[in-house]
Amino acid sequence: MINKAIICDFDGTITETDNIIAIMKRFAPPEWNELKDDVLSQRISVKEGVGSMFKLLPSSLKNEIIEFILTHAKIRSGFEEFVQYTKDNHIPLYIVSGGIDFFVYPLLNGLVDEKQIYCNRADFSQEMIQIEWPYSCDETCKNDCGCCKPSLIKRLTDNEQGKIVIGDSITDLQAAKLADLVIARDLLLEKSKDLQLPHRAFTTFYDVIQVLDSLEEVKA
Repeated sequence: MINKAIICDFDGTITETDNIIAIMKRFAPPEWNELKDDVLSQRISVKEGVGSMFKLLPSSLKNEIIEFILTHAKIRSGFEEFVQYTKDNHIPLYIVSGGIDFFVYPLLNGLVDEKQIYCNRADFSQEMIQIEWPYSCDETCKNDCGCCKPSLIKRLTDNEQGKIVIGDSITDLQAAKLADLVIARDLLLEKSKDLQLPHRAFTTFYDVIQVLDSLEEVKA
């Protein structure tokens, strides 16, 4: 893949844990668990599940939630070096996330330019938190994704580019199906194996750099 672009997930991929899950565990009533299980088992869409989860939380908790997640979230080892690697090698990098703007942007501040970040938005103006979906599915996707990674891949890349998807969960699966290579961990790794998608495993972003280097060696 001489000409390639990288589409990278955020929650549980760039960060060590899933921030939405962390928020729900800390602040939500027990009903969130069933919604989470329904999303992971694909009984309901990501958009429906995430939107319903946040509707369980009062907007009055805004500052407390933001302080909690910015204090507890940790960036996965090697990510800063990975971003520099993409710059040094002129590889377009897009952060495409089902996460929410109030934690995605601050956690990536100083690491990734905002123009490279695509995520959902939170509206705290009503009694309960409402999620807005600026990157919903286009006419070719019927999965009700919320932040539609397949639609964004088509929008951000061209047919000549090799597409590398980095992710960890069911929310990355539709994007992974469009990829020339999936770099995966956790549930996405299992799904990639089950569906026989071209994939490599990773734990840290140093592993991701090694995978990318191996592609360059093949090219050479």
